[in-house]
Amino acid sequence: MIDEPFSRGESPLHALDARFRLIACLALSLAAALAHRPQPAWVVFGAGMACVAAARLPWRLVCGRFVSVNAFVAFLWLVLPWSTPGESLYVFHGLAVTREGIDLAALITLKTNAVLACVLSLLATIPAPDLGAAMTGLGLPDKFTFLFLFTYRYLHVISEEYGRMATAARLRGFVPATSLHAYRTYAALVAMVLVHSYDRSRRVYEAMVLRGFSGRFRSLARFAPGRADVVFLCCCLAVAALAGALDFLPWRAHG
Repeated sequence: MIDEPFSRGESPLHALDARFRLIACLALSLAAALAHRPQPAWVVFGAGMACVAAARLPWRLVCGRFVSVNAFVAFLWLVLPWSTPGESLYVFHGLAVTREGIDLAALITLKTNAVLACVLSLLATIPAPDLGAAMTGLGLPDKFTFLFLFTYRYLHVISEEYGRMATAARLRGFVPATSLHAYRTYAALVAMVLVHSYDRSRRVYEAMVLRGFSGRFRSLARFAPGRADVVFLCCCLAVAALAGALDFLPWRAHG
């Protein structure tokens, strides 16, 4: 099964209604993603890190997630400062590093980390089955929930299928290499995994239909929102509104 280390916990954040946490995560993430200035992103990042602390998540795993995501963001720093037009700060062999490029790379980095903090603290703390029930409770289409839950359920099945076929190939003498034969073998492995996955999905779906499945999952999760859920959501929406105001008001003043 897919490990969900952040979904297990006894913190007050884990006890909040999953639907309210989902709405709060969407509001804060949108506020950070749509920001044009660093101030709103800093506000959302601070709120996200406060939620991470409140959720009492293991810091070693949290730092690992930040390192993994920022490894991809680092590639932007190799391109944007050199390719964005603007005021030149430094010239190296004809290539100019611009102030606008550095500002843009820094803004994207800050926005990415702000969204990641919100996702880790508010979304990753919800078990996948409860998240599916929360999406249904918020009125999302049943097919969307169906696809989400089945993708979650069968990702590890597909991984196991690929591992089994890769083991069989190695037992038959296959050695990974950068050769045409190796590429053909990998292509055959991927094709067979797709064929087996499709065949298995058809059999599972037919078995579910025979047992009365009507296209909608019946969750055992029962949500009972309380005053703490409402207060938490209002605080998160206020932070998102503050971030939006910080991003909008200066532009309006200049206009």
